[in-house]
Amino acid sequence: MSERNNFIDYIRIFARSGHGGAGARHFMRNKLTAMGGPDGGDGGRGGHIILRGNSNLWTLLHLRYFKNVLAENGEGGSKDNCTGHDGKDIIIDVPLGTVARDEESGNTEVEILEDRQEVVWLKGGRGGLGNSNFATPTNQVPEHAQPGEPGIEGWKNLELKVLADVGLVGFPNAGKSTLLSVITAAKPKIANYAFTTLIPQLGMVEYRDQQSFCIADLPGIIEGAAEGKGLGHRFLRHIERNSVLLFLVPADSADHKKEFEILRNELKEYNPEMLQKDFIIAVSKSDMLDEELKEAIAKELPAGIPHLFISSLTNTGLVELKDLLWQTLNKPVI
Repeated sequence: MSERNNFIDYIRIFARSGHGGAGARHFMRNKLTAMGGPDGGDGGRGGHIILRGNSNLWTLLHLRYFKNVLAENGEGGSKDNCTGHDGKDIIIDVPLGTVARDEESGNTEVEILEDRQEVVWLKGGRGGLGNSNFATPTNQVPEHAQPGEPGIEGWKNLELKVLADVGLVGFPNAGKSTLLSVITAAKPKIANYAFTTLIPQLGMVEYRDQQSFCIADLPGIIEGAAEGKGLGHRFLRHIERNSVLLFLVPADSADHKKEFEILRNELKEYNPEMLQKDFIIAVSKSDMLDEELKEAIAKELPAGIPHLFISSLTNTGLVELKDLLWQTLNKPVI
């Protein structure tokens, strides 16, 4: 299976939790009791559908053919006040960063952010009460028992947003994959054409004193991505969870400031809250620049946003880049 097919970040499924079992309508009858009182038991609860975080998963690939998720119904109550068995719950393991939404309303129902975190996504229907619950001094032979509550059903969307500390943002062919391959153990596909990165690539950056942080090479943005052009929304959502955004602008760009502004505007159009993140600008491929050109480019870049000149080819500025990323990630919250 190709790399592109291995990374599944969106799944559409039909899900239904279990129906509750019906309460029993029954009266005690045995050789000693010809006309006993009500002894109908309660119905069992329908099975829940539960989402569980699994840090060993990084894609929704395992759910690709999991199109119908139907939990077990609760068992009906029976005589002798016996309660029916609850329906068996279904537990779905998902990678961290998974969001579950209702397709019709678009509402977010569950977010999974921690390993082993379990959240009841769709509750099973409650079991109905048996007729023994309705006996009163004035009605000692109640004929009524409750039906079980129906489960919850509907078309649902599971969507994965990559969890990483730092997101690499830039136009196609800005040098993001090359940078990731140099400063982490990741081995992304690298080639000299646009949209080499069709899926997010994750890598751990080893820092000092055995510390590390996670960095994601996100697919290239083109102008208009927020409207769905190019690879569009499918990839912009992976940037939402990064706390620091590292903008890569290549040294041979025709207009460095304009390129940064286009990238920032795409994020703003998609979700204005992204502008609240910490930004860092790295001018990549700077081994082709002399000091005079670096000074000229630095004057073009927006004030107030830290910038560095780096080269993945010669390892120039990479130690300083790691230091700046680490300091930004660990700065005190005001």
